[in-house]
Amino acid sequence: MPILNFHLVQGQHQAAQVETLLLKASALFAEVLACPIDRVRVFATEHAPQHFCIGGKLVSQHEQVAPYFSFIVLEGRSQADRQRLLSGFTDLVVEILGAPRANVRGGIVPVAPSDWSIGGALASELRQAEIEARRLAAEGRRSE
Repeated sequence: MPILNFHLVQGQHQAAQVETLLLKASALFAEVLACPIDRVRVFATEHAPQHFCIGGKLVSQHEQVAPYFSFIVLEGRSQADRQRLLSGFTDLVVEILGAPRANVRGGIVPVAPSDWSIGGALASELRQAEIEARRLAAEGRRSE
């Protein structure tokens, strides 16, 4: 279920950089969430410079590198896992794309298992045991 989308300015990065970002982000997602990599989806959406605005100015006017990413995960993931993903994806953008750390933005979109489908079936039904184990683990960490 994990889905990640990097929003980049078209023409600012070489294809090999974007490919490396996608592959390393996929591996990080699978590692942190302890899920099979075949469940992970990672995209790079490139926007024309005249369609990307940073600080009230079009990128085409100042060529600033300031990628944005967002990712979707099922509710119940621990705060530690979410923070590790936020930090890890930021680190990858800085390392691979050369973006200034202060310019990178990212966010999490948590989705209730009853609001997500896999092959048309609710995740809450398909992965009930996994979801319950994550919930119990998260509760255990909160009580420590």
